[in-house]
Amino acid sequence: MAKRSRIAVVGSANVDLTTFTDRFPKPGETCFGQKFDLGFGGKGANQAVAAHLCGADVFMVARVGSDLFGPATIENFKKIGIDTTYVKQVEGVSSGVAPIFVEPNGQNRILVVKGANDELKPEDVEAAAGMLRTADCIVLQFEIPLETVYYTIAFARKHGIRCIVNPAPAQPIDMKALAGLDYFVPNETEAETITSLPVRNLDDAKRCAGKLLECGMRRVIITLGAKGSLLAGRDSMDYVSPFSVTSIDSTGAGDAFIGSFAVFLAEGATEQEAVRKANLYAALSTTGIGTQKSFYNRAQFEEEWTTQGRTSAVLGLSS
Repeated sequence: MAKRSRIAVVGSANVDLTTFTDRFPKPGETCFGQKFDLGFGGKGANQAVAAHLCGADVFMVARVGSDLFGPATIENFKKIGIDTTYVKQVEGVSSGVAPIFVEPNGQNRILVVKGANDELKPEDVEAAAGMLRTADCIVLQFEIPLETVYYTIAFARKHGIRCIVNPAPAQPIDMKALAGLDYFVPNETEAETITSLPVRNLDDAKRCAGKLLECGMRRVIITLGAKGSLLAGRDSMDYVSPFSVTSIDSTGAGDAFIGSFAVFLAEGATEQEAVRKANLYAALSTTGIGTQKSFYNRAQFEEEWTTQGRTSAVLGLSS
């Protein structure tokens, strides 16, 4: 295995409340679900867990509530092996929660109540500056205040630290604050929301990526779910094909992609290889139920990569 990387995640920690159902109730109707699962989640926490399972030393900067979920979330991080020095409880505020509804085909719908995640401020990032400066990569999402995201991007730029932003959930943003960003990684829906351009096929994705690159980002990766990914830079756009798996729950697949991509890149993989590996890691996460509980460890991933890794291709689309 390549060198052990150090990944810092500045982001959210939630508790996922997942309901599996054959159909959704009509307004005013009550119907029975098939199964329920409670687990630890939040895009930031999920990405941190994926990075750790892929072999990185991971540090989390986050806020949790003063309810029963807060201490449990911190304990879960410690049990996994993630550094919680900068994960703090906020008094009088609930922890973040995410009710998730999953259809039989694995498609999910998610509501997020941010709770304590909204209390993660720029000064909290500054308090963790010593740790952040040791990271090979800083990973961010949009379940924390945007002012904190922008501050952290500027911090990473100032100190020459690779930075990955996953704009989820999508919302209006200050593109100037993202100028010079190393990697901007939305899925199709997020890319559409941010650019107001449709992303229905690969050509649409290319146009969307082009618009984002015009804002000054170095690289844009649009994840296309079961259709693979598009890796776009100023000089080229590469389509990275998907891997075929039997999906039962796609919840957390985007987080699996981000966390694993950060590790593969920090270990020295080329961008194309890192995206290919992240495509497989994300696909494998959909073969289990839940988010963090469905993520593969490095040994499990390497076994799958050995058998499937040679089947995925990277196709140049422009130069």
